Amino acid sequence: MGRIALVGFAGCGKSHIGKRLAHRLNYDFVDLDDAFEEIYHLSIADFFQKYGEAAFRLCEQKVLNDNLLKDNIVLALGGGTPCFGLNMQQIVERCFTVYVKMSPVSLHHRLQNAKRIRPLTQNLNSEDLMSYIEKTLALRETYYNKAQICVKGENFDLEALVETLNSLNVKNDDNLCQKNI
Repeated sequence: MGRIALVGFAGCGKSHIGKRLAHRLNYDFVDLDDAFEEIYHLSIADFFQKYGEAAFRLCEQKVLNDNLLKDNIVLALGGGTPCFGLNMQQIVERCFTVYVKMSPVSLHHRLQNAKRIRPLTQNLNSEDLMSYIEKTLALRETYYNKAQICVKGENFDLEALVETLNSLNVKNDDNLCQKNI
């Protein structure tokens, strides 16, 4: 089994890192948000507007569970995915999990300049966005910190992550440990 899940706040770089990591490991890459939009034929922003966040989280959970059955895969999860129901418990049980951590200031900069519409932040001014990031990140880090390792999203080092994954023998998932790189 080779499953790696990237968790972290919106805008931290999970998709970018995930694509690079999957390529480097010769794994498949799945961005959970993209998979959701492909299955439901709606953007996440439109789905939120039409059906609300509760319906989104239930459908997102199904997409997550379907992808947790695949092998040799790197999954980039939505920022709120680990925080719903028992998702993080299932993610940690079925995947080697990496928390891509960024400071609120860095996240603010990225989200202000994001190309992708994010339903939970799209209508916030700069001050409200910063407040939202700080409050929401404080709540979500309880889940994110359950990941086996944590990497800095700023100045991310792909080779250091690959080296750590190799040293932990991620393919066998025998001796996982908490480690910051």
